[in-house]
Amino acid sequence: MPRFVIDCNVAVVANGQPQASISCRIASIEFLMEVISSHIVLLDLGGDALKEYRKHLSPKGQPGVGDRFYQTMLMSHPDRVERVDIPLSEDGEYLDVPESVIEAGFDPSDRKWVALALKGDATVAVSVDSDWVEHRPTLEAAGVPIRFVCGTDRAQWFIEGA
Repeated sequence: MPRFVIDCNVAVVANGQPQASISCRIASIEFLMEVISSHIVLLDLGGDALKEYRKHLSPKGQPGVGDRFYQTMLMSHPDRVERVDIPLSEDGEYLDVPESVIEAGFDPSDRKWVALALKGDATVAVSVDSDWVEHRPTLEAAGVPIRFVCGTDRAQWFIEGA
């Protein structure tokens, strides 16, 4: 069964982020529906992923598909959610994040997704985050597979003029 780490922006776009293009929103909705029904999602034992989801999504599971995804994660269905330990160093950095990723300046707030993917042998799913596109060569060289739900052409991510 495919294993994924879901960057919060996928759920936010599925919920209808106002600037996201219709095609990107549909792709995010379809992807999350597929994930909820037939894939495994990795969450960290420390709760950092759920903390980020909590900032942007509703635990009631509505009104959007992103909220439904978050609710599924909160329920920790054993066939859909797996918890992974991603320990921190004394300076607060995830130990499983390669030095090459840190040195490249990859967004510290997204490093939890990298650590989860590497530790749990999973693919990171991203909808609209240019940092993943810009650092793609470094991330992939470090062994981090990425699924760009809305593609890598930033011009296709957003409504024109937004």
